[in-house]
Amino acid sequence: MKKIETLSRREREMMDIIFRSGRATAGEVMAAMADPPTYSAVRATLRVLEQKGLLRHESEGTRYVFRPTVNRDHARRSALDHLLATFFDGSAANVVATLLERSSGDLSESELDRMASLIREARKEGR
Repeated sequence: MKKIETLSRREREMMDIIFRSGRATAGEVMAAMADPPTYSAVRATLRVLEQKGLLRHESEGTRYVFRPTVNRDHARRSALDHLLATFFDGSAANVVATLLERSSGDLSESELDRMASLIREARKEGR
């Protein structure tokens, strides 16, 4: 299992860009970044992500096109595991409490209903 949580902020940003589009060249990644480094730095970081086993590339003419080797759900779970361990003492309840406190009036009835439904389902399954 590849570790997403060990990524730097820049690496996570690049992975997110590639996840959103499904594929991207270094130039496309750079263009989508909020505060991009140099083109050489983008290429170097993409190579590092490839060495970590998170990306692969294909040649299209003179360009490399990068694609993720892990699916977004795996990446999401891995990042969440890291977040839980680092900031919430491994407690999902602490995460939910923080989200609810932070979002006080921002959650719609359907979002609250979905959360309640997921909690009921987890209780049934004995999670």
